[in-house]
Amino acid sequence: MTNAFTIGVMNMFSQFLLFIGVLVFVVGAVLTSFVVFLMMAQRTRDFGLMKAAGCPISLIGGYFMTELLTVTFLGCVFGIISGFIADFTVATVVFGAYTVGNWWFAPVVFVVFFVLAVCFGLQPLLKAAKVTAIDALSPVNYYGSELTAKHKALSHSALAWRIASRSMVRRISPISRIVVLLSIVFVLLTVSVAGGIITKDTTNSWFQKTENSNTVAIAYSDAGNQYEALLSKFTGATVETGNFNFSEPNLAFPSVVKTKIEALSAVSAVDSRLVLVENVVEIRNWTVVGNNATWVGDQREAKILVIGMDPREMAPDFSIKGRSLNVDGSLEVVVGDSVSQTMYYPDPEQGIALADPLVEGMQIGSEKFNVVGICFDSINNGYVAYAPLDKLMNATGVASPNMLLVTLNGSADRNAAIEEITRLVKSVDSNLEVFDLKMAISANEAFLGAAWQTIMFIPTLSLASAAICMVSYMMLSVNEQRQEFAMLRAVGAKPRLIVHLSAFESAIVLLSSFGIGLSFGVMTTLIILMANPYVTATTIAVIAVWLVSAVAAMFVLSLYPAIKLSKTEILQIGN
Repeated sequence: MTNAFTIGVMNMFSQFLLFIGVLVFVVGAVLTSFVVFLMMAQRTRDFGLMKAAGCPISLIGGYFMTELLTVTFLGCVFGIISGFIADFTVATVVFGAYTVGNWWFAPVVFVVFFVLAVCFGLQPLLKAAKVTAIDALSPVNYYGSELTAKHKALSHSALAWRIASRSMVRRISPISRIVVLLSIVFVLLTVSVAGGIITKDTTNSWFQKTENSNTVAIAYSDAGNQYEALLSKFTGATVETGNFNFSEPNLAFPSVVKTKIEALSAVSAVDSRLVLVENVVEIRNWTVVGNNATWVGDQREAKILVIGMDPREMAPDFSIKGRSLNVDGSLEVVVGDSVSQTMYYPDPEQGIALADPLVEGMQIGSEKFNVVGICFDSINNGYVAYAPLDKLMNATGVASPNMLLVTLNGSADRNAAIEEITRLVKSVDSNLEVFDLKMAISANEAFLGAAWQTIMFIPTLSLASAAICMVSYMMLSVNEQRQEFAMLRAVGAKPRLIVHLSAFESAIVLLSSFGIGLSFGVMTTLIILMANPYVTATTIAVIAVWLVSAVAAMFVLSLYPAIKLSKTEILQIGN
């Protein structure tokens, strides 16, 4: 969406998507290796049967190699096709448009995962080829278990714990693989859920410092409509601003309206604004690097939205970097994130090695302003700058403001308040209009939220695949212990003991993986992906519910093989 958002938000999305993409790729690689390893390891007994029947090793290897290549090829093809379908569906439903980009990545994914599947699938086959037919038929090799000379159980008191820990020690290889897989999945899940929610709340808090949804604008029709249109550019709307001149004398706002609006009980604040589209120039500055003085920035130009406002009438901390405007009316300016990423950004192609907006300045009209802060603002896609109202009027020669922003009390009836303001405004000048900005601002917030929710959807398939792997692993574990379970049932053990054993083993695997994944995921989110995060108790609660729900769902699903076996007759369990 190159015509939507702001440059700063797009950079955050790009960084987030890059990291999520790497994690998804790693999860896919580990998932592929684990699935193929389990699939081929469970064919060890078939390998032994064919060797015992006298089949040559070359014939047996060719058979299993053909099976491995067929399954791998079909799986990769199906995955690529499903990926394009999911991409098209999500893009069309959420954003209403679809563009094919980076299609060359599909064959790269195909080749990488195909090679990984073949390599990891060959591992158990080569291992089985080296053992005798009797060993291959042994349950130890069939289930990938290992015999240990000595075994120290995790618990010496509870029978269930002792049996479960003994079983886990015997299967170090598959357990280590499933723990690695689930740890990476939980890192992905934590970064996606926690990072998505925190980043969404943080960006919303930044935008709320410059845009209050409880605000209405009073201006002449053309100016107000243009201002609303500039707000809608954040969602990708196309707006023509080249021919509109905010500085026309007939757009000057009558000062008497402000005095009457301030007296209304439903109004909490009134802010006079001068909204202009100006051609601004970057003012470079000197800095000292080592023992040498060097230029910072250049003299780049841009046509942006410049808004004059009284610093006393706006949130004092609306800058996310640097500081806000001083109330003393100095020649200062706070620039939007898109301006800072274009006009005040290093550009090696133009020979600009250093650039920092907080070190440089901005030429607006006839005056030079110092850049003191950077803000996030959705209006005009972040190509905006805020300056003191009186200084901007002197610099541009515009005699008076052209807009009035009115903040309503949260406890007031919004519709009644707007009707009262409209009647008062019309009594002064019938050409003045009242514009309710709540719809445009809410649309921007909803659009931003939908984008983050789309990103949070990415790990869903990986989580589902990991859950299937967890169930497959528990099925392997239960099958290995069928004879032991049959003997336990024969000597009087209750059926629920099988479920308890599986529950202990599943809990150990899931909690250990969840602990590792959660730790690395939180560190990645707070340290690498998100600077100055906005975190509340509600945010933490929502994240906790998401993550705990995922673990609980995987735990419940992993008990299915044990529950099914516990309902089986004793004679059938041992078969």
